[in-house]
This record gives sequence, C-alpha cells and structure tokens, in this order.
Amino acid sequence: MKYWILTLTFYCFLHQADAQVDTTYLKALYDRCLDFSEDKADSMLYYANLIKRESDRMKFIKGDVLSLRLKGIFEELNSNYTSAIEFYLESLDAARKLSDVAYEKAALSDLAIAYATIKEPSKAKSFYLQAARISKGNGDIYDLVNTYNNLAVIYTQLKQFDSARILLNDAIRFGKPFGQEVDLSSTYNNLGNLYTLEKNFDQALVYFRRNLAQHQGGENPGDLWVDLLNLADVYSELRRFDSATKYVDAAMKLAKDLESKSKEADTYGILAKLKEYQGDYRTAYKHLKRWYTLDTALLNGDTYKTIAELQERYHAKEREVANQLLQEQVEKESLRTRIATILAIGLAVIGILIAIAFITKRNANRKLKSTNELIVQQNEKLAELNYEKNSLISIVSHDLSTPFTTIQVWGHVLQSEPGQLSEDQQRAISKMMQASNNGEAMIRRILDVERKDIGGHRMLLENFDLTIFTEEVIDNFRPMAAKKNIQLHAEGPGKELYLLSDKQLVARICENLLSNAIKYTPKGKNVWVSVSEDQDAINIKVRDEGVGIEKDELPYLFSKYSKISSMPTDGETSTGLGLSIVKRIVQEINGKIFCESEPGKGSLFTVVLKK
Repeated sequence: MKYWILTLTFYCFLHQADAQVDTTYLKALYDRCLDFSEDKADSMLYYANLIKRESDRMKFIKGDVLSLRLKGIFEELNSNYTSAIEFYLESLDAARKLSDVAYEKAALSDLAIAYATIKEPSKAKSFYLQAARISKGNGDIYDLVNTYNNLAVIYTQLKQFDSARILLNDAIRFGKPFGQEVDLSSTYNNLGNLYTLEKNFDQALVYFRRNLAQHQGGENPGDLWVDLLNLADVYSELRRFDSATKYVDAAMKLAKDLESKSKEADTYGILAKLKEYQGDYRTAYKHLKRWYTLDTALLNGDTYKTIAELQERYHAKEREVANQLLQEQVEKESLRTRIATILAIGLAVIGILIAIAFITKRNANRKLKSTNELIVQQNEKLAELNYEKNSLISIVSHDLSTPFTTIQVWGHVLQSEPGQLSEDQQRAISKMMQASNNGEAMIRRILDVERKDIGGHRMLLENFDLTIFTEEVIDNFRPMAAKKNIQLHAEGPGKELYLLSDKQLVARICENLLSNAIKYTPKGKNVWVSVSEDQDAINIKVRDEGVGIEKDELPYLFSKYSKISSMPTDGETSTGLGLSIVKRIVQEINGKIFCESEPGKGSLFTVVLKK
C-alpha cells in the first residue's frame, strides 16, 4: 500500500504544480524507476511515458534517452526481447546524438544483457567490450566492478572459464575495500555458477548461501529467486533431494507470484532434472515438456529473425547518417576544387600543373577509398555468414537435444516395468535407447568440431606411464580388430616411459588413429602402435597395412569434413571429422602430427609430444 500512495502522490504533484516541475525531478524519477522490481513493471511504463510527455513540454533534450531506456527495461521484464532490443537501440542512437557517454554506456550494457538472455553470447560480448572501452580509466569502482562482472558472465557462456574467473576475482578485489557501497552479490552468484559448471559443488554452495542470507527479506524478490534456484540445482547434483525440493518449490512459488514466464520456465528445467535423478521419469517428462513449451514460446525462430531485422535497421540508420556526412564533405570538396581551378587559370603554367597534380592525387585517394570500402563490406558479409552459422549450430543443439532427451525418458519409463514386456520388446527398447544415445553423440561431435575449444574440455595434467597406457588402449580395440581377423601389436622401449600431459586428450588421439587404422586395413593384416622417446619429446606411432592414401591427398588429410578416395575395407562409415579433431587436440596439447602413406602399402601416423 505504501508504494501506491507514493505513486499517486507524485502523480498529483506533477499535474497540480506544473510550474515547479523541472529536469531535476524527471531525472530523479528516472533513477527511482531503475530500482523497481519485476512486479512493478507496469508502473515503469507509466513513468516512461510521463517522462517523455513532460520532457517534450519542457524541451528537455535528455528526455528521449531516459524514456526509451525505461521502455526497453519494461519490455525485457515482460520477456518481450524483440521490443526491448528495439528500444535499447533507439536509446543508444539518442545517447550518441547527445555525445553523452554515460547514457551510451548504459544502452550498450542493456543490449549486452538482452543478447546474453536470448543465448547470443558473442553478440553480447561485442556490446560489453564497447561499454568497457568507455568505462576504462573513468575511476568509477562501481562501474568497473559491474563491467568485469558482466563480461565474466559472457566468458562463462562461451566456456572460457579461466578468463571468467580472473575477471570475477578482480571485481571482488576492487570492490571489497568499499564495503556496502559496492554490491558484490552478483559477482558471488556468478562465481557460484562457475564452480557449479566445474562440478565443485561445495565451493558453489558457499557463494549461493551467502547471497541467500543477504537477499532474504530484501526489496528485490528477483534476486531471491536466483538464489533459491541455484541452491536447488546444486543440491540436485549432490543428490540431496529433500533440500533440492525445498528450494525449487520456493523458487516456483516466487516465479508465479512475480508472473514471470522466463523464471517459471527455468524453474521447470531444474524440476525436470530433480525428478529424473529421483527416478520419477514420468513426472520428469511432464516438467521437461512444460519447460520446453515456455522456453520456446519466449524465444523462437521468429524472434531471432525480428531481432536481426532490428539490428539491420539500426545499422542502416547509422549508414544513412554516415552517407549524409560524406555528401557534405563531397560538396565542400567540390567547392574547393572549383576555386582551385579558377586560381590555377590565373597563375599560368605552374598553377595549372599544381592543379593537375592535386586532381590526380584526389582521384587516386578516391579509388583507394572505394577499394577499402569494398574490402570492409566483404569482411562484414563474411562475419555475418559466420554468425549465422554459429546461430544455426546453437539452435540445432537446443532443438534437437530435446527429442532425444524425450526418447530416453520414455525408454527409462518402459525399462522400469520389465515384467510387462516380452524379450523382443525389451530388445527393441534397448535398440531405441542406443539409437538415441548415438544421435546425441552425433550432435556433440558436430559441436566439438565447430567450437574453438575441444568440447569445453578443461586441461588436466597428470604424469602417466605411456607403456601401460598404450596396452590399455589396444585392449579396448581388440574386439573390433578380431571381427576382421586383424592382429594388434604394441611396441615399446621395454621400460617405464612417463609423459606429463592430459591423459584424456592423449587417449582421444590414440583411439581415433587406431580406429581409422582398423577401418582401412583389410582382413587378416596387422596394425602396430609404438611409443618411444627422443631427447625432450615422446613419439606415438600408429602403422597399418591398409589401403594407403594418394600423395596428392595428403595435404588435405587433416582438413575439416575432408573426404579422400581411400575407403574402409569392410563397409565401415567415415564422416571425415576424426583426423580434423585429432589435429586440433594435438595442437591443444602443444604437439605435432605427421602422416606418411603409399597406396596399397599402408599408412604411418606419428604424433610428437613434448615431455
């Protein structure tokens, strides 16, 4: 009731005492609206329109920036990201016309947050970096901490965990000396999420509990909802189901009280995970379907298309302004040229030669400028195509993973009632589950090739014996080799040979090379795996008696999706991805890979790793 009294009082003041309203009151009202929680979104729209109306009346030049930003925040609170981004872009344009860096930075931050919310981290990173350039060197600790915190979220979404951790720790280091003047709860929340992704749940709980204690009884229920959902997620991973249920139920109640579809969707996602871990697959499926329905309603293909159109309209507007400035420059240049021509005629031969030289140089500059503009346009087009490709991959991973998850959930449901199924039906369900797992693995493998990092793998160094390691890898492939009557041989130095590296990545290298060797080797032949040391390096070699590779195809062997003329000897499939992945992994652990081959005589792959 106190909130409504305050609203009505201010409204009456504005309309009964127009003569006393000035820009200071409008700015104070704008600042107050920024502190509104999600349940006060309608009031924010009301005040945004009021600020616009009063600013037009008083000719307050900053009124458009303030009003447009509040409208964008209103649309974002209601999950209307298309409209929100449109208002933020207009606010950014208005701020730049005023040359007001503070409002320009606010608009850039708003755009970055909106793009991060709709799972476009690369675009969000671009806007945050623009904001960071403005913030650099301004001496505002709150601004610095906020910028570091936001950038860390984007780096986390991009799986660049080490960069995110550095930024978050720097934010705490700069902000802590200022006590309550700088609120670090968002930083602690992001550190908790980072530790959750790294499976360090005990450390994550430290930060999530600290924020819960701070936000309980506070004025912003949105922050409290985040704390409750984070704790529910971590307790689910720890299989502490009573605690997880307590927090997820509280989060769902709060999301519905706030009438937030986005928060309700995220809560259903955690509920689905919790029920799956408890073995209640039917309920998990219901929650999963509810999450997917809400999530897809909030963000679908039309939304992406509309946002792209908004972005293009904004850039078109920027280009229009740039063209106007260029036209003015051309007109001024033409005027100077006419004056120079008149003067040149009066100055005889020397003046004429100077004018000719000037015109020649100007034409050369115009040609160079035209060439540079064409190169810039081509680069922009390539960047757009690459962005569309990455967006498509993100959509594929989001939309295709859901049906595979649904198949697995129903498969678990059917397998949990074995007494009602025949042996053939049980076998069919097993085949269905295997096909679903293969489908998910295919999606992960495509993403594995497209991402710059190796599937988000975090490097874990350990010192292991390569001789024992090689024998274990070969043993895993003996059943595959036995089907083709291929003999596998291990060759070593006859002593312990230790390597300090990431064992999992080295295993992936060997498994890919050994699998290929068996595929391309005819029945009854041999495959060798050998390890040796050479001064400060380790050599891993895989040699076969297979079909070999043509000499002119060797330079393209490690290219992504490469297809060579050599074919597997027993009808096996090949996607052309394996050797591309191998080369990327070898480079990741600071190694090199070579291939020697001759058609009909087999191939030799050599991997050189530093000790």
